Amino acid sequence: MFGEDTELQMGRENHPKIITEYGRYKDEALQAYVQSVGERLAAVSHRDNLTYRFTVLDSPVINAFALPGGYIYITRGLMAYLNSEAELAAVLGHEIGHVTARHGVRQQSAAQASSLGYTLGSLLIPELRGAGAQNIFNMLGGALLSGYGREHELESDRLGAEYLAKSDYNPKAMISVISVLKNQEEFAAAQAKKQGREYQGYHGLFASHPDNDTRLQQVVSQASQYADANKNGHLDRSAYLNHIEGMTFGDSQEQGIRSNNHFYHLAMRFAVDFPEQWQINNNPTSLQAMSANGEAFMEMGADDLNLKLSPEQFIKQRLKVSDLRSGEKLNSHGLQGFTGITFTKGKPIRIGVVYLNDKAFIFFGGTKDNATFNGYDKEFLSTIKSLHSLRDDETRLAQELKIHIQTVRNGDTFQSLAKQSRISNSPVDQLRLLNDAYPNGQLVSGQRIKQVK
Repeated sequence: MFGEDTELQMGRENHPKIITEYGRYKDEALQAYVQSVGERLAAVSHRDNLTYRFTVLDSPVINAFALPGGYIYITRGLMAYLNSEAELAAVLGHEIGHVTARHGVRQQSAAQASSLGYTLGSLLIPELRGAGAQNIFNMLGGALLSGYGREHELESDRLGAEYLAKSDYNPKAMISVISVLKNQEEFAAAQAKKQGREYQGYHGLFASHPDNDTRLQQVVSQASQYADANKNGHLDRSAYLNHIEGMTFGDSQEQGIRSNNHFYHLAMRFAVDFPEQWQINNNPTSLQAMSANGEAFMEMGADDLNLKLSPEQFIKQRLKVSDLRSGEKLNSHGLQGFTGITFTKGKPIRIGVVYLNDKAFIFFGGTKDNATFNGYDKEFLSTIKSLHSLRDDETRLAQELKIHIQTVRNGDTFQSLAKQSRISNSPVDQLRLLNDAYPNGQLVSGQRIKQVK
């Protein structure tokens, strides 16, 4: 196993890559709050000699993870669904457990990581690939994204529950967090079934056991021996809700907003439409989309225009695509473009370039099976031709959603609140998820809840 000096170096070197890949959420009051909760737990940990750094990442993804050496991260996407300071402490305590048990170092020492693989765009344009994610994944042996395995996760639960109790938090918050995440899994599975796509399963934080796991119940119960007998262990629901007031929900305006099969970017002033029922992933350097059955996929990136090249010349000279077949000039929405088909490792790839606002928007489309390419090619072309300048009536759609805390009044229901919400996809279910009432919980008058507007 690597020594502590190497462990600390791993954290120092990879922390900037994490920030580059995900972005640091720009709310200093919230960052300070999370740091203070984390420090309270770290002070009673088995490695209180480390300097711990807790960072809220500007990502809608529901996740938390730790780098070796005391660098701990939680996404605002996960924070949106937590309901008390104790639950926040449970997540941070679990991650501190990974650090104190040196799971990241043990994982790295055990085996070399598998590669994240290359996306369509990176086959032709390496710049479109997020190199940071590749290096981070390799450094942690995949644990950062897929968990450390059942035994390590349970050990982190045990340590986290101990740190909760020693910090006067209720260790049962560990079970509450797992319940929140399992509800997310049920919702995601239901959404996949509704959209006719295969559900891939949940492989993230706390995924190694159900909330009624006997062993988990035991480690939480055992943590009570560390608690102050004169204290019940606090939750601090109100303080937590106060701190997440105004927090971004879902995609950030800075990175672009997904709405069903549409994508809007306010700063870059563009919009694009992918095929219906396709799943869109917004990465720092590109948009990636996949069909419901996983057979077809697209990637879109943007690059600055430096030389006065036609779109066809851009493809051939800038992208260095020499074999371009079935070439076609484009002029959709008044924008100059060019598209054609090239081949990479024997696979046909639809490539398109459209100019907008001094940038070249670059599209790739392909299929797993060559035999299905022609059937999807019309959808690839339709997506390329859909790129347009952001219209005035789309400006509001390009603005990010915010969490607001409000008090339930007599007569309020999740159905009535959903009509006031800006959540476009399953608003009733999502409001229930946000307020720990999924799948069929009801509101109580006087209760403080999260709304999204």
